[in-house]
Amino acid sequence: MANIKVDGQLIEVPDYFTLMQAAEAAGAEIPRFCYHERLSVAGNCRMCLVEVKGGPPKPQASCAMGVKDLRPGPNGEPPEIFTNTPMVKKAREGVMEFLLINHPLDCPICDQGGECDLQDQAMAYGVDKNRYAENKRAVEDKYLGPLVKTSMNRCIHCTRCVRFTTEVAGIAEMGLLGRGEDAEITSYLEQALSSELSGNVIDLCPVGALTSKPYAFHARPWELTKTESIDVMDAVGSNIRVDARGREVMRILPRVNEAINEEWISDKTRFIWDGLKSQRLDRPYVRQNGKLKPASWEEAFAAVARAIKASGGGNKVGAIAGDLASVEDMYALKALMTNLGSGMTDCRPPMSGIDPSMPRSAYIFNPTIAGIEEADAILIVGSNPRKEAAVLNARIRKAWRAKGIPIAVINGSQDALTYEYQLLGAGFETLADLAAGKGHFAETWANAKKPLVIVGEGAVSHGAAWNKQIGRDTIALAAKLATGPNVAEGWNGFALLHNAAARVGGIDIGFVPHDGGVCSADQVKLAGEAKLDVLFLLGADEYDTTAMGRAFVVYVGTHGDKGAHRADVILPAAAYTEKSGTYVNTEGRVQLAQRAAFPPGDAKEDWAIFRALSAVLGQSLPFNSLSQLRAKLYAEFPHLARIDQIAAGSVDDVKKLASATIKTTSAMYTSPVADFYLTNPIARASATMGECAALQAGLRQAAE
Repeated sequence: MANIKVDGQLIEVPDYFTLMQAAEAAGAEIPRFCYHERLSVAGNCRMCLVEVKGGPPKPQASCAMGVKDLRPGPNGEPPEIFTNTPMVKKAREGVMEFLLINHPLDCPICDQGGECDLQDQAMAYGVDKNRYAENKRAVEDKYLGPLVKTSMNRCIHCTRCVRFTTEVAGIAEMGLLGRGEDAEITSYLEQALSSELSGNVIDLCPVGALTSKPYAFHARPWELTKTESIDVMDAVGSNIRVDARGREVMRILPRVNEAINEEWISDKTRFIWDGLKSQRLDRPYVRQNGKLKPASWEEAFAAVARAIKASGGGNKVGAIAGDLASVEDMYALKALMTNLGSGMTDCRPPMSGIDPSMPRSAYIFNPTIAGIEEADAILIVGSNPRKEAAVLNARIRKAWRAKGIPIAVINGSQDALTYEYQLLGAGFETLADLAAGKGHFAETWANAKKPLVIVGEGAVSHGAAWNKQIGRDTIALAAKLATGPNVAEGWNGFALLHNAAARVGGIDIGFVPHDGGVCSADQVKLAGEAKLDVLFLLGADEYDTTAMGRAFVVYVGTHGDKGAHRADVILPAAAYTEKSGTYVNTEGRVQLAQRAAFPPGDAKEDWAIFRALSAVLGQSLPFNSLSQLRAKLYAEFPHLARIDQIAAGSVDDVKKLASATIKTTSAMYTSPVADFYLTNPIARASATMGECAALQAGLRQAAE
């Protein structure tokens, strides 16, 4: 620690602090454009100037000078800096005048208006007249893809975008070319950015040089109602803010949560919002004479009731929950199925090796997302984190850059990641060899004190070509690797990486087969064999609907996707931005999504649909409101009431998993996410995501 005086106030700060951090610790506000606490220091803009007592007779850039760089006074007095002297104010005004020399006068048409750092700082340090008489510099706009709109005349060369893409996103596709007046930020080859995190440069840009292309000219920030919520595009549970105007979602922005997403979100999270308005189901439909026709809620419920009565109930009725279902929705559907005498419920992907009898530590990311930074060796099994959880992948890169930790991958369909790694093999045999201490990576792993094994869904479930035993044996071997003899006490390095927001919450409340029920893949198989009469699909579109035979399919969802095309009855539901719902992310953290808008037309919240249907079936559920449902939910599963907390898994349970008998001999691992941009019904309805997917497909073909 070090003592320093800031504007006469003596404070104690860590000696590695910069002068800017020390000043802010003392309560002083330092303007800046280029500095960002999550990026390296550039010292470009010079807006953060301060005066150092006893230093050079000129102001110093507080972002680039450390507290330990200052000298004490002649008698050992603590070093002193000033943030509000006339010299500092004049220097900042001079910097602002230089920045505005070439900045265009287009604030009225700039999408950054109202949220612009340059506007804000100009109010404090701008001068009342322009002494520069020459013409302003003109710079050609650059193409960065379908997501980021450029207006490079506004660029002030802070290089935040360059540092982000290089350091956080892990792509060397942007840089500063030229010198002096000819300096330009460019993407080098005039190609779209290839990162799944590229949209974050919009938030980082302190001016209007980089803005959102899909959002361009749609709204002003003061028109929007801002709602704090949770993302459901993957299982990370990124914290987001949903901005809506009336009933329409206009944009999605990140919220800071150091434990999960820091302040980044993926491009799918940020730009999915146009899919919330396309191909929506806004009224019930009933299939008549082979065609879906609009119907009233009463007619739709009556059709479902007739089908269930004809089936006789029990295990002749099944239910599969999709990737975006909230805990409340699944709880209500499970309660309805229980009243019907059915144990045919499942929220897991087809042929999953996650057994309902397994402890919680077997299906969550035990070391937590923030805990990735503590690991000293990482093994990724059957997963491509870059596609399955882009924000989590950035956390792995952060740990790799900070400590240079060894990273190994076992996967048969591995694309390039954003950090250096060793590809050990493609399947189960490689994992078994490593668990037995064989291979060149075995010694590195054995010496690790905090090893982290990331097991993807591609290693524990793999559709029709998979055997559940493979997934269970993979979990057992991964648990063995995570609990070796040299592992530090208290460290739980077994981490299951899900790719669906609904998965952990569904397993937590027991939305899995019970009382004679079977898994989702077997339900589809039984439906095709005419042994399952009625099948509820709660937003479940990632299944082979053609294999469901002549079963009566009830689709409860938001979009006209595969499930709706196959359905005999469609019950329109609310999307994640249109309801309040609980989601449990891959690390087991309970989070609450809030309603930002209302569902279109006659669409209802999912739990309310099941409550109304239960009354028609004569099996009324014991709640009439969301608060009553949650009271029942929390009474049965108390950990779900602890918002933003994790019910941690036990290391001892992981050790028990490691003792299982291995029966598998061979299997190939592949990532279940083939296209990052088209993983769910909302994404497939989004024109923006479709454009990104087509662009990526074209780039892959060109590379081949």
